[in-house]
Amino acid sequence: MGFLDLLWLFFMLTAIQPVVRQKLLESSRQRILSRIERERNSRVILLIHRQETMNLLGFPIFRYIDIDDSEEVIRAIHMTDPEVPLDIVLHTPGGLVLAALQIARAIHAHPGKVTVFVPHYAMSGGTLIALAADEIVMAPHAVLGPVDPQLGQYPAASILKVLDTKPVAEIDDQTLILADLARKAMEQVHRSVVELLRDKMNADRAQQIATLLSQGTWTHDHPITCDEAKELGLPVRTDIPESIMYLLSLYPQPMRRVPTVEYVPIPRRSRDTRSDIG
Repeated sequence: MGFLDLLWLFFMLTAIQPVVRQKLLESSRQRILSRIERERNSRVILLIHRQETMNLLGFPIFRYIDIDDSEEVIRAIHMTDPEVPLDIVLHTPGGLVLAALQIARAIHAHPGKVTVFVPHYAMSGGTLIALAADEIVMAPHAVLGPVDPQLGQYPAASILKVLDTKPVAEIDDQTLILADLARKAMEQVHRSVVELLRDKMNADRAQQIATLLSQGTWTHDHPITCDEAKELGLPVRTDIPESIMYLLSLYPQPMRRVPTVEYVPIPRRSRDTRSDIG
């Protein structure tokens, strides 16, 4: 075999390596999913988004909850017997209200028990989905977020504040139109949150939580911790299974040239007898 043949073989192997790696990763995911379903006797549905970027007041993103996601989740629920529990694993910065609300209503209407697992974060539309579950199981440092609607790059609540700070005659028509849309969006999300919570608590408490989450109390990327979620009265636990945490590791962030976080990827116990290697 000549040099050119070896070079051609090298390029061929280099080209197919990412495909082979992806297939092995997908196979590992399916094995873990199947094992969790057997152990919990449930239907496991993952909603995981990567490649996201964040700014100060919101989540402009490349991957988010969209109509394709809602169609797939609803299809999975349709293929599940009513009495079979649903386990939803959420890792998402949010997305379209329409799609998130479709998913939330579908799991809320499921007769079997619905558990949402949050390994790291389920913000915005992800929180809306979590509110529909019978219980939310979060990792100790995982977070939820407000569900106040965003109109383009602006929070709906902030648009409405313009009406309180300036005379109407000094506000341009486009801002007035946005304010009208903002008011409607906030009312709609508020009603939806009450709808998802009213079977888990009394009506007054559901109204209070809906107001806090949907009316611009915090910035849109404000992290709601496990303790804060419990104080609100949400059905939150923190004993997330190790299998769920491991499963998320099989959905790696796209590689960057220089890693920003590094560690030895094995469990580190209090009594570790490993010898140092110079």
